[in-house]
Amino acid sequence: MNSPVLSKEFSNSKDLLDKLYQNGITKTYHEGDIILDENASIRSIPIVMKGMIKVIRTEEDGREILLYYIKSGESCIMSFLGGMHKEKSIVKAEVEEDAEILFLPVDKVSLFIKQYPEWLDYIFRLYHKRFEELLDIINAIAFKKVDERLLNLLYKKSANLGSKTIIITHEQLANELGTARVVVSRLLKQLEDAGKLKLGRNKIILSEN
Repeated sequence: MNSPVLSKEFSNSKDLLDKLYQNGITKTYHEGDIILDENASIRSIPIVMKGMIKVIRTEEDGREILLYYIKSGESCIMSFLGGMHKEKSIVKAEVEEDAEILFLPVDKVSLFIKQYPEWLDYIFRLYHKRFEELLDIINAIAFKKVDERLLNLLYKKSANLGSKTIIITHEQLANELGTARVVVSRLLKQLEDAGKLKLGRNKIILSEN
């Protein structure tokens, strides 16, 4: 299946786009599926054609923290790094929204870097975007309170989904923030009391204002 997003991303190089489809394998995944786990060997690089993936890092104490989202037309820069250096994955990639993913073998990633300047530019743009997002994560952990991080995460999810209604559990939010479920539940109730959102069964509705 061809992706309009990838066609736009590589509009100046039809040859590169054709090579991606010829050498890649497309698979379909559902929300909650794990496409790459920590300590797994990286044999191919995922390029999201449709849907969205979230990339998570697990700490030594078992807590998880959300690093960034991979939207349609994007790929995982951590996979690029690990795959090209024959290292195991240091992150987990989980489907946030039903997705179609093109998996490109690692050896083709290196080959295309030499053959297509557009491919190298694509990788550099991903590096830049992920670097900024990771800096935001560091800044939030270091300087922002958990309630601010929680609200920012909800706004980001809302923007990604294009909806004020977010289907998610308190446990899932706690995992993405790297904190305890009871903390998230308490903060969500405070945000509801403040008129920022409305709580439902496994869903959160953000206020319009």
